Amino acid sequence: QAAGKKQARTSLHTPPSSSKQLTPPPQRKTQEIIASTMPSYQDRIDAEISAEVRMISGCHDTQTSADANITSFELPNPAGRAGGACTAALLQVLYNDNGGQPQDCGNQSWVEVLRAMRRNLAGKGYSQVPQLSSSRMIDVNERMAIVNQPSGTKRAVLIGINYVGQNGELSGCHNDVLNISKYLQRCLGFQETNMTVLMDDEMHEQPTYRNIMRAFESIARDSQPGDTVWIHYSGHGGRVEDQDGDEDDGYDETLIPVDFQSKGQIRDDDLLKYLVKPMREGVLMTCLMDCCHSGTVLDLPYNFIADGEHVQMERNNNFDLSNLIGMIGGASMAADAAMMAASAAGATAVLDDIVDECCVIL
Repeated sequence: QAAGKKQARTSLHTPPSSSKQLTPPPQRKTQEIIASTMPSYQDRIDAEISAEVRMISGCHDTQTSADANITSFELPNPAGRAGGACTAALLQVLYNDNGGQPQDCGNQSWVEVLRAMRRNLAGKGYSQVPQLSSSRMIDVNERMAIVNQPSGTKRAVLIGINYVGQNGELSGCHNDVLNISKYLQRCLGFQETNMTVLMDDEMHEQPTYRNIMRAFESIARDSQPGDTVWIHYSGHGGRVEDQDGDEDDGYDETLIPVDFQSKGQIRDDDLLKYLVKPMREGVLMTCLMDCCHSGTVLDLPYNFIADGEHVQMERNNNFDLSNLIGMIGGASMAADAAMMAASAAGATAVLDDIVDECCVIL
């Protein structure tokens, strides 16, 4: 009888079978299946931005840039004395690295190039902090590459606006375009026939709102997988009130075309919609934006700031993926242009504010 009681007590404490312990509830299994099949953050970005897009900018969104005497940057046969400090600082790094030979930026990494730019700027009295933004997470310690290997057609759109005869006239933006054009052709193998140049110098097509946007649309349409694209903008940059709620600070960053007083400014949303989003998979596009408030003017999802404190690229917490998904690239440029023209009232005062705030001419 005692043995029977002992056996009964033992059976009462028998643990449940291991098979029951390992079987998750049906609801949990369903959640795990859904999670395993959901696209990742990068997969969702890839679905909306097919090309690899990088942008080098001269400063934060809240910082200003400068029109400078570039002779101190010691560029090889520069086009004139004046130019954008950001453009000159980058070219100084690239030329010093490869000696003007036809190489793809020599052997420096992204972080080395950007920090060298920062040293060049700081050494000449500029407080600008260069940034790199990208459609893909980049290991900034890897070699900087701005040409597809092997590359198909190498295409470029180069824009320099001095605002000749207007308040806030600049003196170095045409020189920036000429210096960049020389570097692209001499060092990277670009052909002049595949380069669109817009400058307000009476010798090139005018950098109007319409011409700039048409150039962006054309290069996005024409570029094929394997092609290399370079976009360069040197001119005024600005900020206007955000209209769709995708900016945490309440402002869209802008490029300012030569006819901004009648046609308005080019918003970061427009650049994303008509230049970045339509670019095909397999295209490698690098943009150099030498203007005020240019830190995130392409609204890309990843950023690296060359301030000496950041050591890697990070997610841009202000990137609005839902806004990107809602965009239809190339669908309504006329409507967007009409909206900007309607909002151009008071544009002279806008440029007055920009000039007072940012255009240091040395």
